[in-house]
Order: sequence, then C-alpha cells, then structure tokens
Amino acid sequence: MAKNIELLLLKSIEHLGIVGDIVKVKPGYARNYLLPLGLAETPTPSKIEALKEERAKAELELAELHKARTALLERMQDVSITLVRSCNDKGHLYGSVTQRDISDQLIADGYGVDVRSVRLNQPIRNIGPYDVPIQFDKDLRTTINVVVEPDQPLEEREEMEFDDEGNLIEKEPPKASRKKKEDEERTPEAAETAESAS
Repeated sequence: MAKNIELLLLKSIEHLGIVGDIVKVKPGYARNYLLPLGLAETPTPSKIEALKEERAKAELELAELHKARTALLERMQDVSITLVRSCNDKGHLYGSVTQRDISDQLIADGYGVDVRSVRLNQPIRNIGPYDVPIQFDKDLRTTINVVVEPDQPLEEREEMEFDDEGNLIEKEPPKASRKKKEDEERTPEAAETAESAS
C-alpha cells in the first residue's frame, strides 16, 4: 500500500492546512490535485523560509475567521428559520429541502453560513420541525431549528391522525357529508320516480 507523502502547502486549503504547513497526504491526492494545481510542492528549508511571511499572514486571517465564526455562532443561539414548500395532503414534500436551501435562507436572514457548514444527514422530505447542526470547525458547532411548512393548508389537518408507523389513519367522513354523497349518487331517474310517487 502506498505511503502518505509530505508536501508543503503553497495555499491554504480548508480541512487540510494553511500556507506553509507541511502535510501528509495520499499519493493520489497529491498527484491528481495538489501538485497539478500548484497548491503544494516538496518541502525544502529554503521554500519553508520563503513562505514564512505568507504563513504569518494566513495565521492572522485564520484567527480573524475563527473570531468571526465564534461571534456568528453566538448570534445563532436559538435561531429558527421557516421554509415554505409544496406538499401533498399527507405532508410529503414535492421535492426536498437541502443544505443549499437552509444555507440560502440563513444568508438571506443575515447569517453567513455556507453550504458545507450545514450538516444535514439527508434531505428533508416532510413538513415539520427539524434540528439541524451547523458546524464550522471541530470546536465551532451549534444547532438551529428548521421549520418546513406547507404552502397551503393541509385538508382537514386538525383531524389528521397517524398510527405508530407514521401512516395516516383514514377516517370516515362525517354523517352529514355521507348523506349528501348518497343523495348525489341517486340517479336522476330514481329521483324522478321518487317525485312522481309522492
């Protein structure tokens, strides 16, 4: 099995390191991505020295970013966003709510959260409230409330009941509407016969 190789980062790469870091990566990642794009090269003392100034600048930027994200997370305590979507009468969405939808809404609400920071295990496919983790770094994490609402009231929503498996329990229509339905089902001929008999 190929051993990891050491490379000197020429640019900061999220979740890998900042400029001037010496990182260990898989040979394929180095060969196919880092080296051809000029993001890294083999470390030498002179190259490490040459990147010292850039590295100091990158460390400063990283510290600033960490500070900004910490402040953002503090602002996001108890944040709740509402997304309105089309769904069927059982609350299943036509389509789904994704990380992108949540990120777009947070940005619109003044919280600069990019898509990669929204840690949604799988797309949301039903109406209802959901707890969604937001994570910037290992130590920068919070949870927000995402409420998915139907774009129009669900039919007889108050009377909807679900069994233990989450399936809708079909209910008998009220007596008044059943009688009306029976009246409508009577054929015109039957109605005429009833009238002539009276």
